[in-house]
Amino acid sequence: MYHFTDGGLRNVWLANGYRINNTPYGETVAIQDVDGLVAAIATALIRKKSTLAGAEFRYVRSAMLMSQSTLGKALGRTEQAVAIWEKSGHIPKYADSLIRVLYAMQANGDEKIKNIIHAINDSERTIQLIMKETAKGWSAQASRQEETHLTE
Repeated sequence: MYHFTDGGLRNVWLANGYRINNTPYGETVAIQDVDGLVAAIATALIRKKSTLAGAEFRYVRSAMLMSQSTLGKALGRTEQAVAIWEKSGHIPKYADSLIRVLYAMQANGDEKIKNIIHAINDSERTIQLIMKETAKGWSAQASRQEETHLTE
């Protein structure tokens, strides 16, 4: 059995699905389906009856590819508040419940939730605007977004 400690988890052991390789630098572990393993762990965590521990909360957040800042914005809190929850293990009940619901809906393929999470994640990224003057006035084009016409 392999003790899987990625993401700060201490209570996960792999019975199979991994390979130990010997290299000149020591042993390495290769996991055959990392994405599947992450999803299975996150799903098991959101189904547990007790409140998520700090590392578990962080693991589920990371499985959704959300930063502390992004989750903080979604919950009306700061990035620092989320960091404190994860470090201290004192997760507010509403945050624990919300992250479980968000993960469950995203994992079940809910496109609306996936789009909301992507939009929240994208809100942190800086976009480049390309301005063009046309016969209808100025228009702004952001990378990978539709043109938006600006009015005076």
